Amino acid sequence: MTGVTGQGSLISAAGLADELDGERPPVLLDVRWTPAGASRRDFLTAHLPGAVFLDLDTDLSGPPSRPAAAGRHPLPEPAALEKVWRAAGISGGTPVVVYDAGSSSIAARAWWLLRWSGHLDVRVLDGGLGAWQRAGLPTRSGPAELSEPGWMSVRPGAMPVADIDTVASAVDGRVTVLDARTPERFRGEVEPLDPIAGHIPGATNLPLTELLDADGSFLPSEEIRRRFDAVSSDRPLIASCGSGVTACHLVLAAALIESDVALYPGSFSGWIGAGNPVEVGDPASLPG
Repeated sequence: MTGVTGQGSLISAAGLADELDGERPPVLLDVRWTPAGASRRDFLTAHLPGAVFLDLDTDLSGPPSRPAAAGRHPLPEPAALEKVWRAAGISGGTPVVVYDAGSSSIAARAWWLLRWSGHLDVRVLDGGLGAWQRAGLPTRSGPAELSEPGWMSVRPGAMPVADIDTVASAVDGRVTVLDARTPERFRGEVEPLDPIAGHIPGATNLPLTELLDADGSFLPSEEIRRRFDAVSSDRPLIASCGSGVTACHLVLAAALIESDVALYPGSFSGWIGAGNPVEVGDPASLPG
């Protein structure tokens, strides 16, 4: 299945400022989050004018997984996700811009979910809130000013998804699984979130930070392409991470170079939740 093209997947702070002053301003979604939880307090302190806050754990994920093979951040049920989008003021043709603190690692999850829902007019603010503030653009404090509810209908399936059986074929070289986590987590040296350390057998490490400048904005497309070329082949590409969230960053980066990468929603937490074996060490990481 074809995913998305790179055109229109990102927007700069200056471009967004112009659109917010235009005739058809986009809905803004603030999805800041840390491993400690959603950054609602940070939102109340400073956010883009008109932004709506969404919580990764409760709005952009399903409830704690049963079975565990769905991972720590399972995909939401379509009906629940539809309520989230509508409450945020999103209708069928509404332009949407998503942002986080700066790396777009969480914003990419909302971008992916909207695309998966069948909503095409969604972009990520390149560099997030940090880019907006560095540009000297205004922020607001306090709770969101709620917009009128939208009427968007969720039609899931518009983005490619890989199941656990397809991911298992990475060990035989039939697919390439790209793991977006840090090299230390990939190698199994540290594991702050999951009960077992390591990675899916046969996976390749492509840390999402390798696709970003120091300020959190995406590298130029030719640099992104070089990094993907170093780990890709004629085999289908599948993005993974710890729980299926930051893996969306790899899908977004691939879209910027007109390449398709399927998402494994369960990712490493779902893999080990199903009782599968893991590898440790660094058999196939991205060259420096």
